[in-house]
Amino acid sequence: MDHLRPVDLAREHGISTQAVRNYEQAGWIPPAERTPAGYRTYTAAHAAALRAYLALVPAHGHALSGQIMTALHAGEVDAALTAVDRGHAQLLRDRETLDVVGRALENLAAAPGTAADGPRTAAGGPSGAPEGGQELSIGELARRLRVTAATLRNWEEAGILVPARTPVTTHRTYGADDVRDAELAHLLRRGGYPLAHIATVVQQIRTAGGTQALSGALDDWRHRLTARGLAMLHAAGLCGRYMSFLGIGIGPDLGPAAPGPRAPVPER
Repeated sequence: MDHLRPVDLAREHGISTQAVRNYEQAGWIPPAERTPAGYRTYTAAHAAALRAYLALVPAHGHALSGQIMTALHAGEVDAALTAVDRGHAQLLRDRETLDVVGRALENLAAAPGTAADGPRTAAGGPSGAPEGGQELSIGELARRLRVTAATLRNWEEAGILVPARTPVTTHRTYGADDVRDAELAHLLRRGGYPLAHIATVVQQIRTAGGTQALSGALDDWRHRLTARGLAMLHAAGLCGRYMSFLGIGIGPDLGPAAPGPRAPVPER
């Protein structure tokens, strides 16, 4: 098998040789082989691992991509697949939330004089906003969105959320409109929008006054979701190729594929 230098792997992706060594140290590619003089050498398996990891990053982010690769190297295939599933589940949740907000925007455009009624109906859709007058506590809303209560308080300070307060305890309560606003804020925050911009967008959908900025933000985020979905498909193909070096795969008969040449795995 041909041996590759660190610079060979680095040049393919336009990264530094130090980055290649960092990925190796983190366990995202297998440990390098060493020449008698102590220099690192890599193989086709290492090149496939690096391609897989760098393809995973735009699809799942750095943290989840690292989890996937380290799980594969530890032989924990189910853990790697679970991490992939989390990424797909988040993408689906984002799409559902985007659809909910899009319907709210359509309601606003169709009936600008009844802004409160349109978004409230839309908020009871796939995102799971409370219906029938039910209200959520700050802890319940935080768990629904998988954020911290401190995050919700920060959004409140930024003017994104305006929860009601109970008369005696003054605890925050969140109705259907509040959950809609929180879902929208969560969606746009993951899209990289600053809190000040999100506050403006949420205020627009609340008041039905000018939805051009909101429509543009939703179109931009839909393009981002499409790009992420395509990145997931691309990464899945490269991960599958790398898994063949690890002897992991599914053959045509839906049984385990014949083991291929195994890449070295990190010591645990």
